[in-house]
Amino acid sequence: MADKKESKEYVLKMAKEHDVKFIRLWFTDVLGMLKSFAITVEELETALEEGMGFDGSSIEGFARIDESDMIALPDPDTFRLLPWRPREHQAVGRMYCDIVKPEGTPFEGDPRYVLKKILKRAADMGYTFYVGPELEYFYFKDSKSTEVLDAGGYFDMIPLDMATDLRRDSVLALEKMGIAVEYSHHEVAPSQHEIDVRYTDALTMADNVMTYRLVVKQIALNAGVYATFMPKPLFGENGSGMHVHQSLFKGDSNAFFDRNDSYSLSQTAKYYIAGLLRHAPEFTSITNQWINSYKRLVPGYEAPVYLSWARRNRSDMIRVPEYKPGREKATRAELRSPDPACNPYLAFAVMLAAGLEGIEKKYELPAPVEENVFEMTEAERAERGIGTLPSSLNEAIKLTENSELVRRTLGDHCFNAFLENKKLEWDKYRIQVTEFELKRYLPIL
Repeated sequence: MADKKESKEYVLKMAKEHDVKFIRLWFTDVLGMLKSFAITVEELETALEEGMGFDGSSIEGFARIDESDMIALPDPDTFRLLPWRPREHQAVGRMYCDIVKPEGTPFEGDPRYVLKKILKRAADMGYTFYVGPELEYFYFKDSKSTEVLDAGGYFDMIPLDMATDLRRDSVLALEKMGIAVEYSHHEVAPSQHEIDVRYTDALTMADNVMTYRLVVKQIALNAGVYATFMPKPLFGENGSGMHVHQSLFKGDSNAFFDRNDSYSLSQTAKYYIAGLLRHAPEFTSITNQWINSYKRLVPGYEAPVYLSWARRNRSDMIRVPEYKPGREKATRAELRSPDPACNPYLAFAVMLAAGLEGIEKKYELPAPVEENVFEMTEAERAERGIGTLPSSLNEAIKLTENSELVRRTLGDHCFNAFLENKKLEWDKYRIQVTEFELKRYLPIL
């Protein structure tokens, strides 16, 4: 990170050079919804020094009416121009903000602060946490239906159509905002796509995920269509996941790599993976936070359901990509259960917390499962000690409620606000009368 004074001067210089008129200050609520308010360039210097006050009482999971004053303090290292806004005379910039209380102390309900806290804990242990998420999403004709734009499949090179151009334009916009893209391709389901961004430190990546989702939606909107990160919009088709590749580095060297191990995994990596496996059920409500998330976590559609790990097997929850000589830095664990509609700050925080717990308490890593877990009988899975992820948001909430690890990681404020919101969502869902029930029961009962 650049020196803060230099960073602030750089922002002021960039704003002047690019004729910036408006700066959007971005932050997220507890659910990971992007919030924003704009200031004019005349306010920029004050904002960088003192932050900008706002009323936090109507932001989900923020504050009660009697303690609603909040300050959004821009992080100058996150200044970027928005490529879809005019570039001349009134260009628009954006910065992510840390939320602080009027007296200047961090606000415990700020998801960015939650992630920063656990990253500091990792840093105190000598580690930098790197992540590389793969976000899948769908294009539909509009937000009211699930009419697809194409009928392509995985890696299909379909004739040039709207979706190909949308994906290309999204990649170009991301790169203009300083986000490096590694791959982009058609995914398994019709109208389903994926853009993979290059791995980086977890705080930068959480900011990048928020930007990515907005860019994909904005480019689609500009073309008169709709992009969605809803985990399972189409019945009978694969849902959208956010596989998160993760590793710990000590300085320049990958703490997960050991050339003498048959899996090329260090003892640190094994403890870390064991931590993810042990704590996954209790943090699933964070990485898969919507009722719809659990329509994806079912057998038969490539999404993991069982708590297992392996090298080649894509039915496992954790995959360890095979080591290629000379690519020590690429040694990593891929957690396949999260979906792209989660709050990335909280999701990365609970993953790291689970892994660090494994390292600190030296959890033993169970044997890898190279067979297809979906094809095993229940008895075979029980014999191998293979547990399962929660199968509904309600089940996930109950596991999180009893999780000392998640409470400690999120802090009481975030933990309580998140669970309260999720319980309300479940209750509203539970009392709905669905199309399924009317079709099934009305004619016979």
